[in-house]
Amino acid sequence: MDSDSVPALSRAAVDSAGHRRGDDEWLAKAWADTNTRVLVLEGGEPGSYGWQALMAKQSRALVTTGETRELVLITPEQAPKGERYLLGSDGERAYFAVRSHQELAVNPVAEPASLREVGTVLDDHDTGLFTRAIALANWNATHGFCPRCGSRTRIEKAGHVRVCEEEGTEQFPRMDPAVIMLVHRERDGRDEALLGSNPNWDARRFSVLAGFVDAGESLEQAVVREVAEETGVIVENPRYLSSQPWPFPRSLMVGYTALAVGESVATDDEIAEARWFTRPELAAAARDGEVILPGRISIARTLIEHWYGGRLPGGW
Repeated sequence: MDSDSVPALSRAAVDSAGHRRGDDEWLAKAWADTNTRVLVLEGGEPGSYGWQALMAKQSRALVTTGETRELVLITPEQAPKGERYLLGSDGERAYFAVRSHQELAVNPVAEPASLREVGTVLDDHDTGLFTRAIALANWNATHGFCPRCGSRTRIEKAGHVRVCEEEGTEQFPRMDPAVIMLVHRERDGRDEALLGSNPNWDARRFSVLAGFVDAGESLEQAVVREVAEETGVIVENPRYLSSQPWPFPRSLMVGYTALAVGESVATDDEIAEARWFTRPELAAAARDGEVILPGRISIARTLIEHWYGGRLPGGW
């Protein structure tokens, strides 16, 4: 896969060190090491903030304000109290995240920023750490109780497992798989892409189609079903391109292209308008502001520009 087909949040340069999560001796030694670095996230309890406020806070960390944006990482000794998650190790140092109840302090060289705001401008090292930290924080914040019996759960294995205090059952971080697809066709000798606008968006916003995978359904079956449901277009030959974690709060976006071969009857109202664009038409519409495309943080932009064959202007 070429670098342009790698979505922003799929970039990572630090090994997740999964084999270290249950090694209490190694974890204690790593936390005591002054070479270790910690990413502090704003956060709180869902009951005290409400989910929307909690999401906003968890999506912020300190980021430098200079020309080159970087995460502000501190030593364990400097870290506030809070839930602790192992993010990984690069062989030279370990990385942790702490979800703190304290507000992040603004200073002349750093400010709080969300993953959505800076995910495309951080390097692979920092983007990978930030994405993993947000995913773990969001999962832990909403799984404080056992789904089987309702008892409280406690954090284990450096934030990657929660254990029911009554039954001892283990809960692991979950992700909701969703397919996201660039539908295209050839018409009158020209290749066209199908983009849609959601009823809740600005009417100029257009993106590719997407939807969650149903129970008992393959990814490819979900592609075919979702396109037909949302637009009435029948597709075949779904081809995988790339995937992206989307920790808002816990999706995994699996990207495809699919060829349109016919039409059916649309069965839902998730799409306000669907339009076919040739490459010149899409470039002109994006340049003139007639169409606003997804921002570069999203795999949707990756799919569109992969089909287009280059960069397009604008984004939301």
